[in-house]
Amino acid sequence: MGYTGTNDAGDAESTHLLTETPSNNPKIPKDSFHLAYIIYFTLGTGYLLPWNAFITAVDYFSYLYPEVSVDRVFAIAYMVIGLICLLFIVAFAHKSNSFVRINVGLGLFVVALLLVPIMDVVYVKGRQGVYGGFVVSVGAVALSGIADALVQGGVIGSAGELPDRYMQAVVAGTAASGVLVSFLRIFTKGVYSQDTNGLRKSANLYFIVSIVVMVICIVFYNVAHRLPVIKYYQDLKSQALNEEREEKGALTGAQWRATLWNIVGTVKWYGFGMLIIYVVTLCIFPGYITEDVHSQILKDWYPILLITGYNVFDLVGKSLTPIYLLENAKVAIGASFARLLFLPLFYGCLHGPQFLRTEVPMTVLTCLLGLTNGYLTSVLMMLAPKSVLLLHAETAGIVMVLFLVCGLAIGSVVSWFWVI
Repeated sequence: MGYTGTNDAGDAESTHLLTETPSNNPKIPKDSFHLAYIIYFTLGTGYLLPWNAFITAVDYFSYLYPEVSVDRVFAIAYMVIGLICLLFIVAFAHKSNSFVRINVGLGLFVVALLLVPIMDVVYVKGRQGVYGGFVVSVGAVALSGIADALVQGGVIGSAGELPDRYMQAVVAGTAASGVLVSFLRIFTKGVYSQDTNGLRKSANLYFIVSIVVMVICIVFYNVAHRLPVIKYYQDLKSQALNEEREEKGALTGAQWRATLWNIVGTVKWYGFGMLIIYVVTLCIFPGYITEDVHSQILKDWYPILLITGYNVFDLVGKSLTPIYLLENAKVAIGASFARLLFLPLFYGCLHGPQFLRTEVPMTVLTCLLGLTNGYLTSVLMMLAPKSVLLLHAETAGIVMVLFLVCGLAIGSVVSWFWVI
C-alpha cells in the first residue's frame, strides 16, 4: 500500500546512496567544475530574489502609497497565496512533473517582475497616491508567491533526491539572494538621491537585476538535467519507481494519500522545527526591523544595515553545514524551538530598559537571528529528505517547504502584533 516507514532495508539503501560520493563509489559521475552545485546555488538565489526585490524596494512603495503598511501587506499576499498554491502541489505531486512546474514558475517570476517597472513607466510615473498601482503591485507580489511555490517546491524536492551538498547549495543560494539585494540597496542609497527620481531608479534596478538572474536560472535549470551527475540520480529514482510499479502496480489515489500521510508522519518533527524557525523569523524580520526601531545616529541607514547584517549572517549560517553538520535531529529541532527566546529579547529592544534600546544589542540580536535561521534551516532541509525512501525524497522536500511556508505565513500575520 505504499511507503510504510523508515526502518526497512530499502530506506537504508536509499539513504546510503544519497550520501555516497564519487570518491567512495566510482560509478557516480563527478560534478565537473562543480557545475551542478553552482546551478542549484543559482536556483536558490533566483527563486527568493523576487521577494527580496519587492521587500527591499519598500522605500519606493512606501513613498508612493503612504497610507498603507506596504511590507506587511506584501508579506501576507506573498506567503498566504504561496501557501495555498503549495497545498495543491503537495496534493497532486504524484500527477505533476517537477520539470514543468519549475519552468512555469520561473516564467511567472519574469512576468511578475516586469509588471512593476512597466507600470511605473506607463501609469504611476512616480506619482504619490495612485492606489491602482498599489493593487497591481500586490497582484505582482501574489503572482510571485504562486511562482515561488512552483519553483521552491520543485527545486527543494529535486535537491532532496541528490546528495546533501546540493540541498546545502540551494539553501545557501536563498541567503545569497538576500545579501545581493542588500548590497544593491546600500549601493543605490549611496549613489542615488532619496527623492522621487532616486527611489524610482533604485526600485527599477532591483527588478532589472532580478529579471536578469531569473533568465539565467531558466537557462541553468534546463541544462542541469543533462549533467551526468544529475542524470545518475534521476536514473536511480526512475529505477526505484519502475520497481515499485512492477511490485504494486499503478499508484491509485487512495494509495497516494496513504503514502503522503506516511511521508508527512516521518518528517513532521523536522517540519515543525522548520515552521517555528520561520514563525519566529518572519514576525521579527523584516517588518519589525524596517518600521519599529529607530536610531538617532544612523537614521534611515539603520534598517538597511540591520537587514544587511541579518542577510549576511543568514548566508554564514547556511554555509556552515559543509564544515559541521548537526546530525542529531532532536538537538536541531530543540534548537529551533529555543529560538522563541528571540521574541522577548526583541520586545525588550522596543520597550525594555534603555541599554537594550540601543544600536549594539539590536545589531547583535539581528545577526544572531540570521545566523540561527540559516544554520538550522540548512540542517533540517538536509536531514529530512534522507529520512525517507529515495523514491519519496522529492515529496519529503516539498512537504518541508510546505511547513516552511506555513511558518512564513503565520509569522507574517503575527508580525502585526508589534504595532498593536
